[in-house]
Amino acid sequence: MYRPVVYIVDDDPAVRKSLALWLGFRSLATRDFDSAEPFLAAVDTSCQGCAIVDVRLGGMDGLELQKRLAERQIQLPLLFLTGHGDVPTARAALKAGAFDFLEKPVDNDRLIELVAAALAKDEERWQSVIQAERMHERVARLTAREREVMEQVVAGRHNREIALQMGISARTVEVYKARLMDKLDVRRIADLIRFAMKSEIATPSSASPEGPPSEHDQKTAR
Repeated sequence: MYRPVVYIVDDDPAVRKSLALWLGFRSLATRDFDSAEPFLAAVDTSCQGCAIVDVRLGGMDGLELQKRLAERQIQLPLLFLTGHGDVPTARAALKAGAFDFLEKPVDNDRLIELVAAALAKDEERWQSVIQAERMHERVARLTAREREVMEQVVAGRHNREIALQMGISARTVEVYKARLMDKLDVRRIADLIRFAMKSEIATPSSASPEGPPSEHDQKTAR
């Protein structure tokens, strides 16, 4: 389940309180930090939500914090708070992958608009991660022989071609195909190809012969 937190990193307690209060009115969970260091210690790759970060922090500044997060592969969308004269810094942050920036004093309606957009982006990323994990869980159910048949099918080969390539009968190929499609929860060859493309587990170049099937393969395919 997606449970986002809006992290607020600003060395001004009045700003932190104001942002947390306004976001709380929108039923958004928040955590605030007075500098970059404790924030870095509190987050990891499993965190969900976004972060509002002041560009001009005491100690490590906002751009350095952005760099450290990227090094640790923490992909929280970043909204930078900028004051007068910080436009070049804001541009540098955007070039480095920041989601957007807010100018001080913060317009509360704009704040809610950008936070909502950042959370939507993060949730979409998390859904993609979950979908990829589920796909790989399904692939893990396949036997080596079933996976080879899948790769041959995705490569565009027909049952007879696959049978000749693998040294088995066309009927056995059909059995393997039915089993792997059931395990992957796909119903049509087109769905199987789309599944393979999304999960990046089988491409035409990956298909290669492995020689004749083992005695175990022959028994399980009967």
